[in-house]
Amino acid sequence: MAGGRDLQLDALRALAVTLVLYSHFFAPDGTSFLGHLGVRLFFVLSGFLITRLLLEARDADQFTPGMALRSFYARRALRIFPPYFAVLAFVWLTDLEQARSSLVWHALYLSNFWYAHRNDWTPWLLCHFWSLSIEEQFYVAWPLIVLLAPRRRIEAITIGVIAFSLAYRFYWPIAANPALARDLLPPASMDALGCGALLAVRRARGADVPRWMRLGWPALAAVFLLVVWSDPGPANSAWEWPRWALVQVLPLVPMMAIVAAFSDGLGGQLGRLAELPPLLFLGRISYGVYLYHPILLAYAVKAQPWIPLNVSEEGPGRFLIASAATVVAASLSWVFFEKPLNGFKRYFPYVARSRAPGDVRRFGAKYPGAKAALDLQPTDRSYP
Repeated sequence: MAGGRDLQLDALRALAVTLVLYSHFFAPDGTSFLGHLGVRLFFVLSGFLITRLLLEARDADQFTPGMALRSFYARRALRIFPPYFAVLAFVWLTDLEQARSSLVWHALYLSNFWYAHRNDWTPWLLCHFWSLSIEEQFYVAWPLIVLLAPRRRIEAITIGVIAFSLAYRFYWPIAANPALARDLLPPASMDALGCGALLAVRRARGADVPRWMRLGWPALAAVFLLVVWSDPGPANSAWEWPRWALVQVLPLVPMMAIVAAFSDGLGGQLGRLAELPPLLFLGRISYGVYLYHPILLAYAVKAQPWIPLNVSEEGPGRFLIASAATVVAASLSWVFFEKPLNGFKRYFPYVARSRAPGDVRRFGAKYPGAKAALDLQPTDRSYP
């Protein structure tokens, strides 16, 4: 599984996390939507990679649902929990932004419900955890569907999930309530996760993104930019709700088409750019970058008297200093903390090895299921 195509997906992760950093550290008026795009791109990638892993496990001859589920949850825990709970422990010890009172919600991966219930982004230090909670809620439910539902029904279920998420948006204009819940509750993100999953399901049956998506996504991206840069008008104007819905929905097809193209492997100059080592490394450590960046920003602001650039306000100084500090912290975390723990994933294969690796390679043509089992063993790179 780990090949050129997955290397280029690391480049997409790098792009997504850079958009988030830009939004939180720089973002002049009118461009803060880029952080939202970065998170949505993470969701499409997660839906695609997780579903692809699960379908490949299911299609192996040695597949058993129980083993695949146990291994999936164990591997997710090894990848996600250690740095996540390290951040929570650090926040508890330091009580940054008086965040201790909400830590139970974050520890249970209910950050999105915490902020939706309060309708407020306090504490800001952990507000980005809402998307990690969405991811974890997806990880709990989706493998049960992919591994246990009738194989022929999975595509229809995926389309149903996307349709339900899109329909969910019609409730909010009726309720006339612009609360945070409209963006933070799970149905608001199931369309992006579902689009990634749909791409994986179609690939598994030998199909690809429809022709109209491949040809039409630039036009949809252009319309999206026009909508974003349009005047939202006064509160409760006739344009406010359609504009919000279009900003959420229009990027889905372009993102699905882009993930499909990068997973195939781009050629030419763009492909070489997508495989530049610094870009790939940033994609590899993107989880740590996403986790740590508000904490590094908080300490950069505290250290403003000793920093010659302005980090107290959004702008180039904050972007340069806080981004550099975040990348350094995430790099150290990856090398000395996350990567060694990821090595334990080898003890949790999705399917049993029926033969030694040498035998599988020698008799791959005769034992295709064994070859599939071997291909599933490398460390998956599916976060987020």
